[in-house]
Amino acid sequence: MTKTTSKSLRPALLGMAIAALFASKVALAAATDAEVASLGKTLTPIGAEVAKNADSSIPAWAGGMTQVPAGWKPGKLDPFKDDKPLFSIDASNVDKYADKLSAGQVALIKTYKGYRMDVYPSRRSCPVPDFVAAQTKKNATTAKLGADGWQLEAVQGAGIPFPFPKSGAEAMWNYKLRYTGQGRRAQISALMPDKDGSYVENKQWAYELYPFNDPKVTGPADVGGVESKLLYDVLSPASRAGEGYLIHAYIDKPQDAWIYFPGQRRVRRSPTFAYDNPIAGFDNLYFVDQINMFTGAIDRYDYKLVGKKEMFVPYNTYKLIDKSNKFKDMLGPDYVNRDFIRYEPHRVWVVEATVKGDKRHSFAKRVFHFDEDSWALLQVDMYDAKGNLWRVQEGSLWAAPDVGACITYETQMYDLVARRYVTDNWTAEGEVIDLTAAKEGRVNAATFSPDEMRRRGER
Repeated sequence: MTKTTSKSLRPALLGMAIAALFASKVALAAATDAEVASLGKTLTPIGAEVAKNADSSIPAWAGGMTQVPAGWKPGKLDPFKDDKPLFSIDASNVDKYADKLSAGQVALIKTYKGYRMDVYPSRRSCPVPDFVAAQTKKNATTAKLGADGWQLEAVQGAGIPFPFPKSGAEAMWNYKLRYTGQGRRAQISALMPDKDGSYVENKQWAYELYPFNDPKVTGPADVGGVESKLLYDVLSPASRAGEGYLIHAYIDKPQDAWIYFPGQRRVRRSPTFAYDNPIAGFDNLYFVDQINMFTGAIDRYDYKLVGKKEMFVPYNTYKLIDKSNKFKDMLGPDYVNRDFIRYEPHRVWVVEATVKGDKRHSFAKRVFHFDEDSWALLQVDMYDAKGNLWRVQEGSLWAAPDVGACITYETQMYDLVARRYVTDNWTAEGEVIDLTAAKEGRVNAATFSPDEMRRRGER
């Protein structure tokens, strides 16, 4: 009886296997001619929907902010300063709006007394430079994932690799290679508030290089397969002053990292400075791969493309970067002062990441929310091994017409278990981020070498 049943199942199992294989091939297939033709027409040049949504709360995309306003500098001008909130979401009405919030956003509202989200009119401010639009069309027909399911192959240069994502891993690469300018530098502060209103300030010089965003790049060989390079020179607190951290991320292998310790006056390679390794000076509240919302290889997770949804997300956060602000006014004991965060309705891509069976990570699951107009990562919900929501990370987004991109830099991370939070990449008081540092030669590939880090540390 058992043998007969087994034989009867074989055709069905074979059919299922063939169907799964076919589905896999479809998911990994290059974009069709019809899809590519839709870019710049019914879809934006990087694949977002041009049309407004059903109730017009999300307007049609009209090209974004392409003209540089008079007096523009990041943190010195708010193009939407006259906008007023449409409504606020708090504990009294959060259930009414829960379908347009992430689980993490709902948890923050329900956990912390007085936490609210002020929702403003939606401004689709993100532009797309012509060369990014042209390169995205090329990438759409060539880019693919490797046999391991996560390495990136056959991408040609600046532009979104997969404007028609068929998998969660493809969406992750769209985020990692989105256009944000060629590189930047800033004096930044990472802040850890205490319940008494004081805060610990970790101040650093931060340098970032994104080789694929150079219009002259035609493929990975031009940049040695590098996705990005990050360098941090620690200025304070005094106990850590002089430390240096260097990260090289790649499109086809896990990242390299080096650390400079001033007491030893030497640079050490640090293979453990990756994934969920805690960053020094943050009381175990902040992991390496939470830098810039997500940094490093994507090889430890399986990624499911859940789909697209309308959601309230941080957008056009010019109030947050206003250089007239003082940290003492921006930081509350439990969360960032709600007057400084602007939320808008936008369409986002949702990706659910689950740790692979043969891998490990402190976050057993992550849920990513990507802005469709820029592929910026604006919200991440992180879960422990028991399935409990553990941490909630929030990004920021503001258009920078001088580089033709939407910038995502400032982040806030809330630990629901420790009941503490950390902010990162807040430009130091009085400082302005330099978005054209790489384009104009103030930052280049030589800046991001271990030898240069050693030289800087020994000055």
